[in-house]
Amino acid sequence: MAADPHLLFDAWFAEAKASEPHDAEAMALATATADGRPSARMVLLKGHDARGFVFYTNLQSRKGEELAANSRAALLFHWKPLGRQVRIEGRIERVTDAEADAYYATRARISRLGAWASDQSRALPERTELERRLADFEAKYPGEDIPRPPHWSGYRVLPERFEFWQNMPFRLHDRTIYTRAANGGWTIGKLYP
Repeated sequence: MAADPHLLFDAWFAEAKASEPHDAEAMALATATADGRPSARMVLLKGHDARGFVFYTNLQSRKGEELAANSRAALLFHWKPLGRQVRIEGRIERVTDAEADAYYATRARISRLGAWASDQSRALPERTELERRLADFEAKYPGEDIPRPPHWSGYRVLPERFEFWQNMPFRLHDRTIYTRAANGGWTIGKLYP
């Protein structure tokens, strides 16, 4: 086992990207309200390094509001062809404006316009309302120069715990956990399947 869970994640992620038929970057993101009401949804991993795991969203969405009220989150990667899962739990922090601007600039034009047009997680009376708003922003920003909306940015999950789960015959799965130690390193252990 690697002493650093980020190295093991990198190895497993590389294998997933080679074998997953769709979006190896897809991860379930679990958040909770201040009083502990949980919710989960799929998002895409847009970057990871020793600091943590990054995704982007509308800050005024349900997940954005929950992260503002409760700065803890959990991620789950499930790579069925490999029989593997990785669970990550930790605190969150906002990415820098420079990081958000850099990623936003790589998005397709329609996705950048959509970040302006969508009141994510709010009630939508009719689909035509979204289409009208999108057309309004297409007229406002006719070229490629579309600024990042102030309500759109990213979050980084700062891992405090990893669990690497490997499917094994007869449901005798292999489960390895890494827990952040007080000295900044990691303690490594096993869990019963």
